[in-house]
Amino acid sequence: MKSFLLHFKKLDWVLTGSALFLVGIGLVSLYSSSLGKGDFLNFQKQAIFFGVAVFLMFLLTFFDWRVLREDPYLILVLYFLCLLTLAGLFFFAQEIREVRGWYKLGPLYIDPREFAKIVLIILLAKYFSMRHVEMYRVRHILLSGFYVLLPAVLIFLQPDLGSVLILIALWVGVLIISGIKLRHFLILVLCFLLIFILSWSFLLKDYQKERILTFFYPIDPLGISWSQNQAKIAIGSGGLFGQGIGQGSQTQYGFLTEPQTDFIFSAIAEEAGLLGVFFLFFLLSILIWRIIKIAIASQSNFPRLFASGLAVLLISQIFIHIGMNLGLLPIIGISLPLVSYGGSNLLATFAALGILQNIKIR
Repeated sequence: MKSFLLHFKKLDWVLTGSALFLVGIGLVSLYSSSLGKGDFLNFQKQAIFFGVAVFLMFLLTFFDWRVLREDPYLILVLYFLCLLTLAGLFFFAQEIREVRGWYKLGPLYIDPREFAKIVLIILLAKYFSMRHVEMYRVRHILLSGFYVLLPAVLIFLQPDLGSVLILIALWVGVLIISGIKLRHFLILVLCFLLIFILSWSFLLKDYQKERILTFFYPIDPLGISWSQNQAKIAIGSGGLFGQGIGQGSQTQYGFLTEPQTDFIFSAIAEEAGLLGVFFLFFLLSILIWRIIKIAIASQSNFPRLFASGLAVLLISQIFIHIGMNLGLLPIIGISLPLVSYGGSNLLATFAALGILQNIKIR
């Protein structure tokens, strides 16, 4: 019992507390947006996933993280399981809003894309921790890119452009932290520009092109630009103190599309105001700061790269989600980590936090 209490005492409770408070804010917002529809099923499912995710995080703190560093076969098994589940979506997943991205298990939906992100962090941390002194070799950049390319292609074909961009941001972020040379980085940037040009001509669907074009030329306020315009209206109408929980006109009357996922930041800003947004930013900053602190304190490359990769993943999602809501970025369907509705995101993120706490303890 004494060792059990000592174990929990070693946890980073600031990190844990910030994550729990963020989920709490999300649950309050989910409850509020459910009032307008009179349907609380998503709120109830998120609360259940929250309990399971917290249990999973504490459970993972008891397993030695060094198993991941020392057993490459385990990582490869996890990676191929991710590829298998992503490929299985094309055969077994229902199409929701023209995307095959979720397995339906009774009333629940499981999103393998969220777990693939965490597995890729583990894989990239393992790969570069063994080869950080050889980052001058182009083949390591290409091979690591191949690991990312396979799940990225499967996700792109669903189609889900937003998650593909997150995977690319994760890969590039870990490359930079691992010490990629400047000229190699510039070559990557040129390659991405070329890929974007080719994708625009041959790969992107019409609605994806419209979202990008309307971001620069908002000429259809009642069509493709509707969601982003309503998001900005919701944020502006919140004022300093907000309209109150359950009182936001854009959220409650259905003007704000997807207030539980893609536009939950706007829903929070409308009902909690600028003060609520500042508190949200404060918690997100604390979360990222504690992750980076663990990365800096790590005494070997694998835990440092794992923590850094997790920070890159969260920062990129936070940046894109808030940018979409503010009208600074095109809408590409990125949720706000720990806050937006999504049980798979909760499970995957808390699993990663459990591994991180494990690193901190040992």
